[in-house]
Amino acid sequence: MAPANDLIEGLEAEQVLADKAYDTNSLCEKIEAQGGAVVILPRRHRKQPRDYDRIAYKNRWGIEGFFAKLKQYRRIATRYDKLAANFLGFIKLASIMLWLK
Repeated sequence: MAPANDLIEGLEAEQVLADKAYDTNSLCEKIEAQGGAVVILPRRHRKQPRDYDRIAYKNRWGIEGFFAKLKQYRRIATRYDKLAANFLGFIKLASIMLWLK
């Protein structure tokens, strides 16, 4: 998981939430060394499963579900807007529409 290790370099976070695909010893050690708590579902093949915050991991699905619903809007999924301000504006509009449903 070299890309994930590089991605969190210098990251200061209380918790790092990730999918079980990121359950590697090197990544978990790096997160803990930077002062964060590892919230990654351990893989089945681990001989000693690591403990994690089950409530925080469960709440992670709410965020992923929101992004999945947001990507149903073609304009967001394909990034038609050239300017970042226009793209952000439509994300806000789509978020409001989803919230009002």
